[in-house]
Amino acid sequence: MHSSMISKIDKAHRYAQEPERVSIATLDVNFHGGHDTYQVHLAEDHWACSCHTYGSLGTCSHIMAMQELLGVMLSNQARLES
Repeated sequence: MHSSMISKIDKAHRYAQEPERVSIATLDVNFHGGHDTYQVHLAEDHWACSCHTYGSLGTCSHIMAMQELLGVMLSNQARLES
């Protein structure tokens, strides 16, 4: 393997241990819940989900799970919005 690639791999491993380097602005995911697959969307610090609970309550377990998974990679607003 080329020596410059080795240093890039080392840097990638170091970066992966520092999630605060990443800030997520928009995100679209398919979330495989207990009953179905839902589309979870984040844009401009606002979440949306295709599940019925989100439609009723304005938040859901899918969004809360994404907030927990992504943690420091989200803005304060996106991390706390429910």
